[in-house]
Amino acid sequence: MKIVIAGGTGFLGRPLTNALLQDKHDIVILTRGTEGPPRAVAAGARAVSWDPNGTAGPWAVEVGTAQAIVNLAGESIAGARWTAAHKARIRDSRVRATRSLAAAVRAAAVPPSVFVSGSAVGYYGPRGDEEVKEDQPAGSDFLGRVCDEWEREALGASSERTRVALIRTGIVLEKDGGALPQMLPPFRFGVGGPVGSGRQYWPWIHRDDWIAMVRWVISTPAASGAINATAPHPVTSSAFARALGRAMHRPAFMPAPGFALRLLLGEMADALLLSGQNAIPAKAARAGFQFRYRTIDEALGAIFARS
Repeated sequence: MKIVIAGGTGFLGRPLTNALLQDKHDIVILTRGTEGPPRAVAAGARAVSWDPNGTAGPWAVEVGTAQAIVNLAGESIAGARWTAAHKARIRDSRVRATRSLAAAVRAAAVPPSVFVSGSAVGYYGPRGDEEVKEDQPAGSDFLGRVCDEWEREALGASSERTRVALIRTGIVLEKDGGALPQMLPPFRFGVGGPVGSGRQYWPWIHRDDWIAMVRWVISTPAASGAINATAPHPVTSSAFARALGRAMHRPAFMPAPGFALRLLLGEMADALLLSGQNAIPAKAARAGFQFRYRTIDEALGAIFARS
């Protein structure tokens, strides 16, 4: 199968590419430029330059000969303080890239059979301890609005010939990127602990399970629409800190005050750390997806057993 991936060189895209290459698929990575470090694109994949400006360009020929598209393109949400300019980049990079891909799918004489488009559990906005399934509406905060618009663009690729799946990803755990490495320094020094009140839910997923879920979505005709890419048992910030302390053999009693995080990170602190969603993978569970790491202790134990 030929699979086109937009955003295939990052924390999620690169290991997903490697997994799909191991499955013997033909992988094309859409990149803003083919120049750069040799490791930017996984060995065995082919890089094609694109300009995700909201329209289909010459690169769209690759979409027209692919059987699956995976869209992971977008500016890092936590890469910088949320100034007005950075928030615009977060929104525009996702909306324009997805609009470009959807346009290419619609223009293809033989469109791909599946379009897997990234999204996030931030779609739901802050939800307290309410159990959140895929049929819940979008939140009204910044991330909720961005995810809602992002998903609407992806649904523009839907037709009788193209199935669209929206992967609403939680906190992806692995040691070489994402949120986890940023959490480790306090624990290494013995001063780790919960964030803010500790009562907010953090919906998490081990990266191996996230990769397995994307592969499952590509090959499962019944997998369509919004799908929560989260483990079956989300935990509070306090429970997460205790599990991380156990995995690292460090104490986990020193809280990070919310006011300090707001001073340091601004609006981003509330959106990413001090609030959350008790999101569960209801649709994936009903459709038969099997998680390798169902609990936070299993996931963190496996990650730190390799160190």
